[in-house]
Amino acid sequence: MNQRDGSILDVILKRRSIREFESKSVPREALANILEAGRWAPSGLNNQPWRFVIIEDEQMLYKLAYLTKYSSILLLAPTAIAVFLEKEASYSRDKDILAIGACIQNMLLQTHSLGLGACWMGEILNKADEVEALLEVPDSYELLAILAIGYPKRGEKQEAGSDRKDMKELVFANWPLIK
Repeated sequence: MNQRDGSILDVILKRRSIREFESKSVPREALANILEAGRWAPSGLNNQPWRFVIIEDEQMLYKLAYLTKYSSILLLAPTAIAVFLEKEASYSRDKDILAIGACIQNMLLQTHSLGLGACWMGEILNKADEVEALLEVPDSYELLAILAIGYPKRGEKQEAGSDRKDMKELVFANWPLIK
């Protein structure tokens, strides 16, 4: 069961957060494909509580960048997708936040599979009210993340190694396949 090439696990193992991008714009078809992947995430009662704002305008990206201590990522990204919880579509906040996490993961994996890079930005939530006002979203939208998206800068190791805890540290009970 070691065959990984071309599998979903292979895509998962190779995806990395990309923080530096080429100045090249992201094709609209690619963005539509990324949004489609997010749209198909599972959600409780199939309520699909996620909403998106696509940001391609350089001035808007500049303004958003100064709402996070990781401003350099947004200053280099040609595109960002703000991901919101639509509170009026919500039936269980905890379950809906989990669903939006699955939505974001789908989007990150699809981004990687298209040869693009992305960084899930959560620290910007410290200024969520300012982001929501800047993007002029309805009061029922609650910011949960911003994804910076673009072509990885040359030299940015999209498939570089990453440390993970040993499985023995993660599985509570003694399970025969964990050594």
